[in-house]
Amino acid sequence: METPRGRGGRERILAAATTLFEAQGITATTMEQIAAAAPVSKRTLYIHFPAKEDLVVAYLRHLSDAGLTMEGMLDREDLPARDRVMALFRVHRFDGPVRGCPFTAAATEFPDPQSPPHAYTRERKQQFTSRIAELLAELGARDADRLAEQLAILADGVAGRAMVFDDPDRGDYARAAAETLLEAALR
Repeated sequence: METPRGRGGRERILAAATTLFEAQGITATTMEQIAAAAPVSKRTLYIHFPAKEDLVVAYLRHLSDAGLTMEGMLDREDLPARDRVMALFRVHRFDGPVRGCPFTAAATEFPDPQSPPHAYTRERKQQFTSRIAELLAELGARDADRLAEQLAILADGVAGRAMVFDDPDRGDYARAAAETLLEAALR
């Protein structure tokens, strides 16, 4: 088994940040805590990530690249297009309480629209909606772009409400609404 020190500093920092951000939130996590958990010196931490914003963007990019976000469902080749879209409304509970969307959390904690985490979140949310529109077009839905935006809003709402109520079953309500919208667009 690989020890934390067995990996490169950047990977250890990112792994520690991911664990801490998910456990206590981005703002509540200090760079000192991340350095201690990595374990690396603060100098090493700042060489890899000169600002906390840089680390947050790397964290979000890691989640996307690893398929650990709801948008990862949209690229599953083993599911038909409709099932991929409807999978956006299944909330998974892992260890601990239900967590909301990490992108929305980052944008909330960095409210300046020009900040790197906020800008990266906006870019990913636009890509998310575009990917939904592609699947809807594949299904033959009318006005796929508009419906994609509606479904993206529903998916974001599910993530927020499931987290607030610590209830993964909140997705069932949005899935029913999404099915209604999709059926209407396919008629």
